[in-house]
Amino acid sequence: MLLCLCFSCQSVPREIPKAIMGRGMVTKEQLVVFFLSQMPEADEARVARLAAYYKEESEAEGINSDIAFVQMCLETGFLQFGGLVTADMNNFCGLGAINAENRGLVFPDEQTGVRAHIQHLKAYASTEPLTKASVDPRYRYVNPKGKAPYIHNLAGTWASDPAYGHKIDQLLRRLYAGLE
Repeated sequence: MLLCLCFSCQSVPREIPKAIMGRGMVTKEQLVVFFLSQMPEADEARVARLAAYYKEESEAEGINSDIAFVQMCLETGFLQFGGLVTADMNNFCGLGAINAENRGLVFPDEQTGVRAHIQHLKAYASTEPLTKASVDPRYRYVNPKGKAPYIHNLAGTWASDPAYGHKIDQLLRRLYAGLE
């Protein structure tokens, strides 16, 4: 059975989403295709697991899964890591990574790491409470809640890089363009 991944057969937005809260329109399979188009040597089974977790956890908290997934791609260098955070930490967004003494939080498994990322993103994007029990120990430190409802608001808040929101926007453009 062939799986169609084109825009005409899917409910993929023609405009790049800016609001972090919302529903992702790309399927789990399309996230995997995108990821592998950028990093062909990646472990496809791991990418598929992560894509499924991003869809599930984002839906539970009302986060746009397309945005969360490409943010993970940006933060981890498409799972190449290479900075303070390493793959075995299951930390897909650099939570708590400050310097060599504070390399970041460690999560017991991939799904918990993804859930922590989604919960932290929700703290930035919304004043709504979490749906699931918190696994993000840094959630309480995001004040005020909802201070970054749009991807461009993440520059200077989530990350010090002034181009951070632009980089997420560009990854979203690559995600959607690759599916046309």
